[in-house]
Amino acid sequence: MVTFFRSNWLLLSLLAVCIARLWLVPLPSSFWTDEIGTAFIVQRPADPSLAAVPQLPVSIYYALPRAAGKLLGFSEIAYRLPSVLLMAIALFLIWQLAVRLIDPQAGWFAVFACLAIADFNYYAADARPYAFGICVACASVYFLIRWLDSASWKFALLFLLFAALLWRIQLVYWAFYPLFPIYTLLRLTRSSTRTGWFQAVGIYAALGLALLPVAFDAVNILHNAKAHVFAPLPRIRLLPGAVSLEIVALSGVCVWLTAQFLKWKIKRPASPGALMLIGLWWLWTPLCLFAFSRLTGTVLFLPRYYSLALPGIALAVTATAALYLPSAWWKQAAVLVAVAALLAGGHWSVLSFDHTQEDWRQASSDADLAADDPDTPILAVSPYIEAQPPVWSPEYKLPGFLYAHLFVYPTRGKVYPLPSVYSRQGAIYAEALVRDTLARRSRFIIYGAVRNTAGWVTWFTARPEFAGWNISLNDSRAVAVVVFQKGF
Repeated sequence: MVTFFRSNWLLLSLLAVCIARLWLVPLPSSFWTDEIGTAFIVQRPADPSLAAVPQLPVSIYYALPRAAGKLLGFSEIAYRLPSVLLMAIALFLIWQLAVRLIDPQAGWFAVFACLAIADFNYYAADARPYAFGICVACASVYFLIRWLDSASWKFALLFLLFAALLWRIQLVYWAFYPLFPIYTLLRLTRSSTRTGWFQAVGIYAALGLALLPVAFDAVNILHNAKAHVFAPLPRIRLLPGAVSLEIVALSGVCVWLTAQFLKWKIKRPASPGALMLIGLWWLWTPLCLFAFSRLTGTVLFLPRYYSLALPGIALAVTATAALYLPSAWWKQAAVLVAVAALLAGGHWSVLSFDHTQEDWRQASSDADLAADDPDTPILAVSPYIEAQPPVWSPEYKLPGFLYAHLFVYPTRGKVYPLPSVYSRQGAIYAEALVRDTLARRSRFIIYGAVRNTAGWVTWFTARPEFAGWNISLNDSRAVAVVVFQKGF
């Protein structure tokens, strides 16, 4: 161990700097919309309003921020800390996988290749299930390989455990599962495993039984899945970016050019089984969710839903580098990748930076300042797509999940709920609100995410009752506090 630290002190130092700057610095910043949902579910797990989002509370992920909150108290740091720890474990597993699949010296390079991917760092500081999913997916693949290499029942059961957990973290993770049997079948048919068919069939049968309850939940929720869709159908032109083709291609070009300059010769690539596993990990999930979205109209082609592919991207970059990179150069190359990761993602123009552009905490303070008295009407626009009739109604009980931002970052004033997008029922309610309340006051506030409030601000601005009123926008980047003030 002492020898390891001495021979890797520079890389360990760079790793510590990367984690500190890329993962830890944004931890104290405001929750964004989905993280606010996490805080609501953690603190009010039995709230009736969660019936509007049945796909969320079923995740086992929420036990982690709940435990962190009990230990450390409620804070953005406490709720995000489990993701940091889980992603650190994922880095260790990716190291091990690179050593096993690509080259004994490739571990550091693969680790820093992960840290050079912006989305990987984003999920490491996010109070959402995706770091947990990435970690469990890495563990599943790692123990699958160990099992197939050794035929050990211990590794078989560990693979079974982590593979059974994965779908329980996020219901969209069904798309990752074909990777397991495809790789197993390749090893079995090529006789490159000590595991026999009998043991393999038994483990996969047990996995199927373990996943049956989750499958029933997923099928039941799928009936109403379109009610939770907020993205348009994906276009084919989005695929290269989704699979980070430019990152893999650029790394390949850089290694090739370096090889030409330093006269490196092309090396024998990793084994066909390793390359197929890496290729599947890299490409399968985004391609599968793209096809599903196009065929069904239920759009699941979102970066966070195919985030399980991120380790596959890093391993694909590493495997590409391995075509030319001599064994003696892996550490030097890892240092260059680490520096590139810090330069690209470190936000060095500022001392600290926020996790996202959605600063609900600051917007809540702005709304407090704008409300000149506790009875100032605040028209809270829900940031969630589910806040539409019939789920939404003027009698919606606040705060409720659809207005979780009011629970996590409360503001003074008398709150009136508005749906996330304009609707006829919402307009009828708003007209009555104008007539009975707003027109009689000298000030009211519209508060919500910019993408949701814009339509309502336009609607209220066009009302003749507010002709001549002053309208000011306090925009905390992606969250708006719009103040309507009667002119004097």
